[in-house]
Amino acid sequence: MIVTTAGRTDEAWIEKAKAVANHLQVPYIPRKKQSIQKMIAKHAEEILVIGKERFELYDASGEKPFFFHPNLATVRMKRIQNGEKDPFIETCNLHPGMSFLDCTLGLASDSIVASYVTGEQGKVHGIEVHPFLAYLVGIGLKSWNCEEEIKRAMDRIQIFNEHHLEFLKKQTDDRYDVVYFDPMFEQTIEESQGIQSLTKFAFHNSITQEVVDEALRVAKHRVVLKDHFRSNRFSQFGFHQIIRKTSKFHYGYIEKRPTQASF
Repeated sequence: MIVTTAGRTDEAWIEKAKAVANHLQVPYIPRKKQSIQKMIAKHAEEILVIGKERFELYDASGEKPFFFHPNLATVRMKRIQNGEKDPFIETCNLHPGMSFLDCTLGLASDSIVASYVTGEQGKVHGIEVHPFLAYLVGIGLKSWNCEEEIKRAMDRIQIFNEHHLEFLKKQTDDRYDVVYFDPMFEQTIEESQGIQSLTKFAFHNSITQEVVDEALRVAKHRVVLKDHFRSNRFSQFGFHQIIRKTSKFHYGYIEKRPTQASF
């Protein structure tokens, strides 16, 4: 992995790119008017581009870079504000003051909504194994321009750059109220075109029985899984699958200790 600047830059942003490279402990390579495709061909590395408008992460293809955006999180929070129900929140049975661990952070959309619902007294932690993704999402959460209440929800999320199994093993029993997984779907969903750039960097085959067992130890109330409606992971690992006839993805949960307002 290497860091460079956008095509049009200045000394201030060159220094910013160097600081990012130093933070991530990877090389900084001057752009020198080279195309991203040429730099990838030359260095055979993923490239993080530091630009004034946004930071972009390119894989070996040099196409469709990943960059942070909250996806549908802001829309979902508006709906919650208007009194509408959110299937994710209902399945997790999240309430103000609860703690939530997102083991597959990605764009952090669900974590943003979880942070909004759990509020100032709640706690939301996200795990991302890819160091560049963890960095990009962390920067995005701190710098995204949005209304104050949503901004505070983003600011409260704490990100850990680690594999979720290793993270879970280090936690005490009942550490989080809810532990959540949203792995890469085993089957493609056409509606997911907006986040296709993320799949190139995602960690696949990440849910195992050991992972589920550790999640159950660490969760106080529930372990929740989001997956394709045809996924065999619900039955394989003992999740109660909630059928949503109009959706191509479903939620499932394993109840460990019911809360007062169980779903």
